[in-house]
Amino acid sequence: MIITWISRLGIFLLSVLSLLPLSILYILADGTYLLLYFVFRYRRKVVRENLLNALPDRALQEILVIEKRFYRYLASLIFEVVKMSSISKQEIERRFVFKNKARVQEYLDQGQSILFCSAHYGNWEWGTLGLGLNFSADHYPIYKPLSNPTFDHWFKKVRSKFGNKLVAMRQTMRALQVSKGKPSMFSFGNDQAPAKDESHYWTNFMHQPSSIQLGIEKIAKRTNRPIFYLKVKVLRRGFYEVDCVPLCLKPAETVTYEITEMHTRFLEEIINAQPEYWLWSHKRWKYKPQH
Repeated sequence: MIITWISRLGIFLLSVLSLLPLSILYILADGTYLLLYFVFRYRRKVVRENLLNALPDRALQEILVIEKRFYRYLASLIFEVVKMSSISKQEIERRFVFKNKARVQEYLDQGQSILFCSAHYGNWEWGTLGLGLNFSADHYPIYKPLSNPTFDHWFKKVRSKFGNKLVAMRQTMRALQVSKGKPSMFSFGNDQAPAKDESHYWTNFMHQPSSIQLGIEKIAKRTNRPIFYLKVKVLRRGFYEVDCVPLCLKPAETVTYEITEMHTRFLEEIINAQPEYWLWSHKRWKYKPQH
């Protein structure tokens, strides 16, 4: 009961904070960066180790620059997520612009459903809101529920703004059945490691043995829905551009793990180009392959 009330108070404070303009929130983000990096040293060891292992060709001085840029961006991202509670459709459309929408819409107009592949790169949360606004089809983002039910309910409500229909990971197949009969869009974030007992496929990702989620490949091969990768580019603080890149338009014709390798290699290219915008604080490589 106490935890529930504390959670409700936290949600109330976040909702009030979200009413502030982004210009003010970014000032708070600058202070938060100093606290995260220099005072609390939030996951500094995890981030440093991830960067050193994933970018072995970079000099230490460059790694340190990327590390600080990551924490600066993480602080901004935190307040951009807070802003989601009150952000308007017009603001999302102004700050998160989609490119090559016509190719996606062409499939939807023909009655074909779409699969989107993405990663925890840039502001993926604003991207979720943007997808619900930019295409004439129901959008089903696949997400992992939070352990705190009060915050999970609030976060689901915020993410569901503008028509999104959130689906818990384990309910994906059921949602696919429910959505039959009209064009739909399912979006997957495929860069986080699956649970240890669900790590069935390992490959080399960012110079390290990595288990990869297979959900989007299994669904794509079963349904033959075309896959588009949402390639996010950070233009400047608070402004993004996402390119809808055709990744695999005929999944049924691929061999096993081909799609998984496609989106893994594509993400590597994105990270290597601007590494500071990926979620380095995640313990991506805590599990090792069993020999």
